[in-house]
Amino acid sequence: MAFKTDIQIAREAKKRPIQEIGEKLGIGSDDLLPYGHDKAKVSQTFIDGVQKNSNGKLILVTAINPTPAGEGKTTTTVGLGDGLNRIGKKAAVCIREASLGPNFGMKGGAAGGGYAQIVPMEEMNLHFTGDFHAITSAHSLLSAMIDNHIYWGNELEIDTRRVVWRRIVDMNDRALRQITASLGGVANGFPRETGFDITVASEVMAILCLARNLEDLQKRLGDMIVAYRRDKTPVFARDIKADGAMTVLLKDAMQPNLVQTLENNPAFVHGGPFANIAHGCNSVIATTTALKLADYVVTEAGFGADLGAEKFMNIKCRKAGLAPSCVVLVATVRAMKMNGGVAKADLGAENVDAVKKGCANLGRHIENVKSFGVPVVVAINHFVTDTDAEVDAVKEYVKGQGSEAILSRHWELGSEGSADLATRVAEIADGESANFSPIYPDEMPLMQKIETVAKRIYRADEVLADQKVRNQLKEWEAQGYGNLPICMAKTQYSFTTDPDRRGAPTGFSVPVREVRLSAGAGFVVVICGEIMTMPGLPRVPSAENIRLNADGDVEGLF
Repeated sequence: MAFKTDIQIAREAKKRPIQEIGEKLGIGSDDLLPYGHDKAKVSQTFIDGVQKNSNGKLILVTAINPTPAGEGKTTTTVGLGDGLNRIGKKAAVCIREASLGPNFGMKGGAAGGGYAQIVPMEEMNLHFTGDFHAITSAHSLLSAMIDNHIYWGNELEIDTRRVVWRRIVDMNDRALRQITASLGGVANGFPRETGFDITVASEVMAILCLARNLEDLQKRLGDMIVAYRRDKTPVFARDIKADGAMTVLLKDAMQPNLVQTLENNPAFVHGGPFANIAHGCNSVIATTTALKLADYVVTEAGFGADLGAEKFMNIKCRKAGLAPSCVVLVATVRAMKMNGGVAKADLGAENVDAVKKGCANLGRHIENVKSFGVPVVVAINHFVTDTDAEVDAVKEYVKGQGSEAILSRHWELGSEGSADLATRVAEIADGESANFSPIYPDEMPLMQKIETVAKRIYRADEVLADQKVRNQLKEWEAQGYGNLPICMAKTQYSFTTDPDRRGAPTGFSVPVREVRLSAGAGFVVVICGEIMTMPGLPRVPSAENIRLNADGDVEGLF
């Protein structure tokens, strides 16, 4: 049987005017700032006006470690949101915006798939409402103002060897990872070494996703450390006097974007930090607003639960005062087989033994999420090649872990296929009392926090960090930053820092290459192994196949 492609399904969507979608959540037309007919921003005035409302139930969707076989975390997030609405619940979806870098690289779209999608998917995966451009511009303004300050006399006595603020661009461009700037003589400033990160790794992105309002946004922007003096005292963005203008550039971007699913249910798409190099969650302002408007809010955290869910719990929930009522852990039979040693070309053939072997990865994620005190249900994202025996093997394994696995066919059937999952999730959220708590306290030393995540979540034997890294952490503690959470940056494909070690490995170390203080965002980034904050394009990037067809439609992006 031939199935329609995601883009074919999306283009056949019967979208409703965005004002009708707003009405479902009680958002009036005057409080929506439309971008065309099918997307809009929600005004800050409206958001301020609903803060006294009680909160709905927060449901986190996370997953096993991603494999080339596919897991479908965003697809399940959308499908579950539609499923909850189908069974009579008032639900909203919250996901992140897509970065252009992966879209033109190898990842493809980020709006779900099949009959569990958010639309308009083409706009969402390209420029959308311009939020990423605003973040890039605000970041670039600060970059320019730092070098301009140095050029015009350096009143702040910045040590040009210790400028820690890097530049950004929303594209995978490995050639920019390390550069020399200001070449060409006196008129161009003082030459120094610097580099570029991708926009989603910018501290400005993290701040936009963690700030509660514009006042909080400007304070956090001002708190960013951009350089150090010769005596190693920090220079902040507010010292450069950039925080006000940056806030102006981000004023509209700060407002959450409202769109809709294929079934015309409300979805907030806002913010886009990656979970392998940043904290990987939808914005706090979008999530908290949705919680004031819906009885159930389904949100996702990037990549596997060892990254996205860990940071959702330890960073986002800690900082925003949130607590999930239920966690949905997404897995596929195909991914279980790949974790069990089956090659991608052979995934279509039944192999129950490989499924059982590969379930170890799933089991570790279940145990990890439970350690935060939150109930877990496994969603088996159905593929048409799955056999009953393989699905039963996953269900039996999960049952042995003290949880429940439910087959969900939202990709193929939309909300009809996710109704069972939605029913069980609602029962858990309403009936079971979560006892949520982060896995380490604020007052724990930074190095001990790193070791806690590495040992308790990854199951590493030790953390390898040279004396320079350890001394840097101690310096930050002495400066008053010791109470910050840590944001681990590592490969998403494995519990280890080796992307080829699948399953549930033991007997390994986690090497820490570098640490970066994100004082404005409020966390310490810990860069492990070979992970890059500026990705590169693959040998054959998706961009080679992206074009407009004769009708002016985009082809090759999805």
